[in-house]
Amino acid sequence: MAATPIVKSGIACGYKSGHVTARRQLKASAASAKANNKSKHNKFVRDLVREVVGYAPYERRIMELLKNSRDKRARKLGKKRLGTLRRSKRKVDELSEVLASARRH
Repeated sequence: MAATPIVKSGIACGYKSGHVTARRQLKASAASAKANNKSKHNKFVRDLVREVVGYAPYERRIMELLKNSRDKRARKLGKKRLGTLRRSKRKVDELSEVLASARRH
């Protein structure tokens, strides 16, 4: 449930006290704009770099855990290496997709 903003009354004391102000309209952050802009060239370059460089040691370990169907352990390892559970889940999903495509071929 989202908290409703308290409307200020302009009175100095009491409930809903404070100077009346207008809400500022903030523009979208650069990070969100960057996340939504996946160009073909960008995807090509990332795929090429991944093909040349390969996977990091922690990524290989996560893939090994996924092969042994230890999903929770893989997420915990990813969280330790990447910092947040959200990043970890995204990485585990990405690597499980890689494993699934390898099984298809």
